Amino acid sequence: MNKQVILKKRPIGMPTADTWELQSNTIPDVADNQVLVKTHYISLDPAMRGWLNDAKSYIPPVAIDEVMRAGTIGEVIKAGAEAKFKVGDILTGWGGVQQYFITDGEGHFKVDTSLAPMTKYIGALGMPGMTAYFGILEVGKIKEGEVVLVSGAAGAVGSIVGQIAKIKGCTVIGIAGGPEKCKYVVEELGFDACIDYKNEKISAGIKTHCPKGIDVYFDNVGGDILDAALARLRMHARVVICGAISQYNATTHIQGPKNYLSLLVNRATMQGMVVFDYANRYKEAGMQMGQWMMQGKLKTEEDIYEGIENFFPTFERLFNGQKRGKLVLKIIEN
Repeated sequence: MNKQVILKKRPIGMPTADTWELQSNTIPDVADNQVLVKTHYISLDPAMRGWLNDAKSYIPPVAIDEVMRAGTIGEVIKAGAEAKFKVGDILTGWGGVQQYFITDGEGHFKVDTSLAPMTKYIGALGMPGMTAYFGILEVGKIKEGEVVLVSGAAGAVGSIVGQIAKIKGCTVIGIAGGPEKCKYVVEELGFDACIDYKNEKISAGIKTHCPKGIDVYFDNVGGDILDAALARLRMHARVVICGAISQYNATTHIQGPKNYLSLLVNRATMQGMVVFDYANRYKEAGMQMGQWMMQGKLKTEEDIYEGIENFFPTFERLFNGQKRGKLVLKIIEN
């Protein structure tokens, strides 16, 4: 039997436990061109909240009575005669929140766990790492000596964005919630400073740490923090819109930027970033990120919880601040 987390209703505001239902269903046989994968870990990401909304987006919403979408990594345990992968292969892709899944291999990639642990392939070497890499380098177009501000700096994407910017010779200021996370961002990740949005006034913190303004703002949160950053842009600044976690569970209209005219005054740009646009370059990014990790220039952390039954309380950690680094759920039962 296969335990699966099934979407049962579309939430308004923050999802509740009954948004999903844990079911046990029979595993069908594999066809000749398919493989059966046993899921080891799933990736939990803020984007999952957006996938629950029945609205136009860069990817279709998860359908009612469908397995919850999630990035996964697992092992092939059965393969059809004509399958592109074989038993024992480790695959990363979109297997969803379930213990087993069947795939023809489309959208899945074989990885080498002798080079890095499984969890790295759904973290720094997976979607969050690819998002950070292409977001800051291709969209942010950072240059040595620039001032880079990163919100969500202790999270899976923001933590890597800031470290890449430091590798490239930038001054990097983070924004995170609470003294413990700010200490982690500065002392362990190497940011130049970190603003505690829970205990400091954001606008004052940005003014203090970015006295000459911001060249690149990498936005993971939206809302008031985005507005505060827009007010401090330098000439020809770039704003990368990666996420807006402060708005995902809003029950009223999304709060848009009030200070957008700063883009006009400073001839700045604000551009959205979706990692799937760079899929044909993931290998390039993975090789560079892996090299930085081996050189000790890039540090990554996974916050791992166990059991498919604990999907919802683990999901909540995306929004209540009770996590650091990449949030992962271990599915395999020993």
